Amino acid sequence: MHAYLPHTRSARCRHPMGAIAIVVILVVSLGWAADDGLLTVEPDRPDISNSTHTVPVRALQVELGLEYARVHHDTTERRLAAQTTLRTGLSDHLEIRLDSEPLVWLKEDSDHVGLGDLAVGLKARVFEPPAGQGWPALGVQPFVKIPTARTPIGSGRLDAGALLLADQDLPWEMQLTVNGGLVVVGQPHGALLQGLASASLSREFWGRLSPFLELFFASREERDGHDIVGLDTGVVYLVTRRVALDAAAEMTLNRHRPDYALRTGVSLLMGR
Repeated sequence: MHAYLPHTRSARCRHPMGAIAIVVILVVSLGWAADDGLLTVEPDRPDISNSTHTVPVRALQVELGLEYARVHHDTTERRLAAQTTLRTGLSDHLEIRLDSEPLVWLKEDSDHVGLGDLAVGLKARVFEPPAGQGWPALGVQPFVKIPTARTPIGSGRLDAGALLLADQDLPWEMQLTVNGGLVVVGQPHGALLQGLASASLSREFWGRLSPFLELFFASREERDGHDIVGLDTGVVYLVTRRVALDAAAEMTLNRHRPDYALRTGVSLLMGR
């Protein structure tokens, strides 16, 4: 899960430098990617669930993506967004992260192009299970969403929340990642408490290919909104130890007209 950046965001783009910065980072990082050292990139994308793994100290992980989503409200909303996540370690079990959407195109009754919201957060791995005990690893991820976007691309209001993260090794070399949390969602009058939950099941093949299947839930984020239950599936491919490609497809299950989203991206680990 890229940090919490809901699909109701906002802003007209007055900052094209954000998109240029992404290109610069990508070009520079390709040089680092050739260093196939002991570190291995472990992206938090393209699924919704985040693992307890943190980026090492003196390393920078850049996760770039593109998402196309189609959402049915009173009218059909189409949304194309560039996604960026920057992660770096503060200690062996603590990272700081920045999630953003430098460019968003939204099609409703009319077209809107602009800057998306920005989320600042931490991820801490708080429990490392003893070897051979079979217990899950645990982590926490608090975050704040800053409303850098304006309506209708974003809500224009501040949100804050925290996730509990768990990783569990399963038989047949499978891995289960479970997230659960609460978000205080800003509203025109007061605030709304939103619940989030997801579970992602994956397995690595040949040391490079990791397909996953995920189920997720989100309670309503607006007072007149609806809960969401959905399914997500995709794959992460490790090009080198420092570079990973990904693709995923998502669909809601509890809607008469299902919403869906398609994601693809690249993650690069630099430094150390």
